[in-house]
Amino acid sequence: RRVVRQSKFRHVFGQPVKADQMYEDIRVSKVTCDSSFCAVNPKFVAIIVESGGGGAFIVLPLAKTGRVDKNHPLVTGHTAPVLDIDWCPHNDNVIASASEDTTVMVWQIPDYVPVRNITEPVVTLEGHSKRVSIISWHPTARNVLLSAGCDNLVILWNVGTGEMLLALDDMHTDLIYNVGWNRNGSLLVTTCKDKKVRVIDPRKQQIIAEKTKPHDGTRPIRAIFVADGKIFTTGFSRMSERQLGLWD
Repeated sequence: RRVVRQSKFRHVFGQPVKADQMYEDIRVSKVTCDSSFCAVNPKFVAIIVESGGGGAFIVLPLAKTGRVDKNHPLVTGHTAPVLDIDWCPHNDNVIASASEDTTVMVWQIPDYVPVRNITEPVVTLEGHSKRVSIISWHPTARNVLLSAGCDNLVILWNVGTGEMLLALDDMHTDLIYNVGWNRNGSLLVTTCKDKKVRVIDPRKQQIIAEKTKPHDGTRPIRAIFVADGKIFTTGFSRMSERQLGLWD
């Protein structure tokens, strides 16, 4: 007899928000990538969308809810699907996008709704040899952007000049699942398919702490720094039960 695993949430019901308070008719990307596909800041919401021949995302002012016009201008410039987007913490009109075409592009978004697609990035960053699935702006330093790709490589960029500041290339033996900065941007935490969580000092370019198998399951592990410098992880047990961990 098959055991049906009961969900704890089977008696939880949500109320859908009113139509005029949501964004409708957005064709969200169907690319198989472990990304949130959207990014938001105090001015805009950006969502990675389906597009023929290349990759694109749509940027909508937060106040402009309701049905989205199917001819609404997109941000298009990548030659393959967009996998991750991240707003700059120091400028609400700047967003970065990472793509399967191995590049990272940084865009300037105007305050008004443009008439046609935005196709010219401010800068294109080229240095990865495989698709780039993770990008993250430095929390305190201006113009510093991190990218991580399927080539197991983490690169820090100077967006102002378009040059590579440093490449952390011999630290990960397998696919990188996620990367997170601490509060002041002095340390990185990464999780990897080799089941290790690493704390990296990018200035010294060395691993200062490492934990093997924080969760025993085979599914991807995620990690972030919390405010006091501890590390919070999510993962699964051997029986595929969800687990949370807090580490010193």
